Amino acid sequence: MQIRGIIPPVATPMQANEDLDLPRLRWFLDHLINSGVHGVFVLGTNSEFYALDEREKQQVIATAVEHVRGRVPVYAGTGAETTREAVRLTRMAEKEGANGVSVITPYFVIPNQQEIFDHYRRIADATKLPVVLYNNPATCGGVKIDVDTVARLAEIPNILGVKDSSGDLTNTIEYMRVTPERFSVLMGRDTLIYSAMILGAKGAVPATGNIAPKILADIYDSFMRGDLAASLAAQRKLHPVRMALTLGTAPGGVKAALDVLGLSIGPCRSPVAPLPPDKMQKVKAALAQAGLV
Repeated sequence: MQIRGIIPPVATPMQANEDLDLPRLRWFLDHLINSGVHGVFVLGTNSEFYALDEREKQQVIATAVEHVRGRVPVYAGTGAETTREAVRLTRMAEKEGANGVSVITPYFVIPNQQEIFDHYRRIADATKLPVVLYNNPATCGGVKIDVDTVARLAEIPNILGVKDSSGDLTNTIEYMRVTPERFSVLMGRDTLIYSAMILGAKGAVPATGNIAPKILADIYDSFMRGDLAASLAAQRKLHPVRMALTLGTAPGGVKAALDVLGLSIGPCRSPVAPLPPDKMQKVKAALAQAGLV
């Protein structure tokens, strides 16, 4: 199995009282798949994984697997602050039928590189599922997976990829340089997908895939059929949408944009608040610039 394509971290629908909205999740998964994405990733950062308890996580994974019915791969985020919890969540995801897991680094403690290696090795040893590493130092208190550590982890048979959200293309290139062909380096910075693919990335895990899945699919599909001009044009069209996400606390920008598009999936869990009217106008302007409204 090679992990590739556009795999959005699916924003989690909530009811007005901030309870899970599983019927809306089913609808939203259909919307994304019908828009051409190549996989779905539940319980990512923009899915508010940190805000859900273990029972809710199980409900989200089970609902996604059952509803997607193999149309595209379903990946589940199983990262946690301790190895013990990450292993437990990974085994749960495997039991529920997920096609793979993505595991963010610990984000409160500051582990060294040997501790990061051991963390991922123990998770991979506990499952038959493909494991995707997740490097996001800005969100994780500066914790990063060094290039040498990725090279060591890529030797483990079921560690098959890394999502790099560092925004540092040199780091992304280095990940590609030191890993085998079976290993997928995926871009996690939405504005750099085209650039990363030119350099050898296999796809992306973009938050804007919730908002503009057709544009994201066009970046990848055009690239794969050799139409680099169309791929680059789609990437440029996406840029204002991604920049608009900085107007709110994640995933507030994603859910605000979906509200503007008439595709509301409810609020974020507190303390993440709705965007104020002036910022909503800026989100609408960015969507208009991208041709979405």
